[in-house]
Amino acid sequence: MSAVIDLPELAGTAERGGSLADFIWFRTGGPAEWLVRPNDVNDLARLLRDLDPSVPVMPVGVGSNLIVRDGGVPGIVVRLPKSFARVAVEGNRVRAGGGAMGITVASKARDSGIAGLEFLRGIPGTTGGAVRMNAGAYGREVSDILVEATVVLRDGRVETRAAERFGYTYRHSETPEGAVVVEALFEGVPGDPAAIGAEMDRIAEEREASQPLRSRTGGSTFKNPPGTKAWKLIDEAGCRGLTIGDAQVSEKHCNFLLNLGNATASEIEALGEEVRRRVFDRSGVMLEWEIQRVGVAA
Repeated sequence: MSAVIDLPELAGTAERGGSLADFIWFRTGGPAEWLVRPNDVNDLARLLRDLDPSVPVMPVGVGSNLIVRDGGVPGIVVRLPKSFARVAVEGNRVRAGGGAMGITVASKARDSGIAGLEFLRGIPGTTGGAVRMNAGAYGREVSDILVEATVVLRDGRVETRAAERFGYTYRHSETPEGAVVVEALFEGVPGDPAAIGAEMDRIAEEREASQPLRSRTGGSTFKNPPGTKAWKLIDEAGCRGLTIGDAQVSEKHCNFLLNLGNATASEIEALGEEVRRRVFDRSGVMLEWEIQRVGVAA
């Protein structure tokens, strides 16, 4: 970890050595050097402005697509509290705080007769994380619906940026390092709430049937290569059910890794690398990680 951090004044909470394994989906990995929950945008902006510029800052939502290495995360991890989870409707648009869950945004849109945001029902993370990684499911992605998003930059400046400025590609954006997405404005089209609800139910049922949702997992592990599906290549390479320690390739959907109980982050990451090696040997395709791997080894 870095030298002792001089933490600026904060209206919210700051916890030295705050556990990340308590809430991230894999339920394993090391702590944050500092886990910070700012009260509001001004509190966060002030913190980042006054913080030594050499201290790394990493925002975390619910950690649904994250491996935190066993040595923990140096610097400051920012977790947005409930005050950042508000969702409001403006015509055919939905304004969502960075901490709002995808399902909450989709449900608000449904209740207001706004179609086009149904796929967010299948995104298990927060709005901030979805904007940062261009999250997508069922043929749609955030770049299809984002109008603009507000970020607090690493130097504390608050900026509202048009969607074009995020430089979106598949599961990637050019959100600046250390910036925190605190709000997003999404746009849909008028629709029938019953039809929207039916589509959301279909997405939920499809996820339930095909993905290991009740397990300690990290969502989609690898990006789909052009023209094929990652799970298919993994299956063809004989990796379904493969284990290292307590880490396992899901038998239900082999682009998901599982923590069967006491897996370390290093076992999960090593399993992912072994899958990549076997897929490359079999097909010549080098799978690209979709899950973010952060922090330092133990």
